[in-house]
Amino acid sequence: MCATQEEFRRAMASFATGVTVITVANEGKVEGMTANAFAAVSLDPMLVLVCVDHKAKTHAHLHARKRFGINVLSEQQRKISEHYADADRDPARAESGAGARFAHTRQGTPVLEGALAYLECRLESARDAGDHTIFIAEVEDVVVREGNPLVYFQSRYRVIGPESK
Repeated sequence: MCATQEEFRRAMASFATGVTVITVANEGKVEGMTANAFAAVSLDPMLVLVCVDHKAKTHAHLHARKRFGINVLSEQQRKISEHYADADRDPARAESGAGARFAHTRQGTPVLEGALAYLECRLESARDAGDHTIFIAEVEDVVVREGNPLVYFQSRYRVIGPESK
């Protein structure tokens, strides 16, 4: 048995995930990217991981800044996800084109207004894994809001339906 990249891609698309935007401050600007390869690692200490393609612009900023935010998107934030998923995006259009507005923590980390949850993270380690880097970070602060998440399944955005019985 020998899996192809296309089969692997289809299999991964069968796993429903939430959608996040990773944010990092860079010389007074907000850099960011959409990511769904995000997971909790540990409760004690509180650790999370996010996987970032080596070619992503945000990759170098995470290494350099070592502090970033993970914003869990609400179902109303699809345009924001699409903006930060576009490799050729114009950062100046984040607010006017996608509706992304940011506050900043005491550490200067951008927080996406209206996100369902926000985690402020400090980079603990980074490990290359194929064409991505696995960034493991300690969570230093958390904000949680009410609402429903934006979901990604079979290469499409989805919203949560009624509760299953």
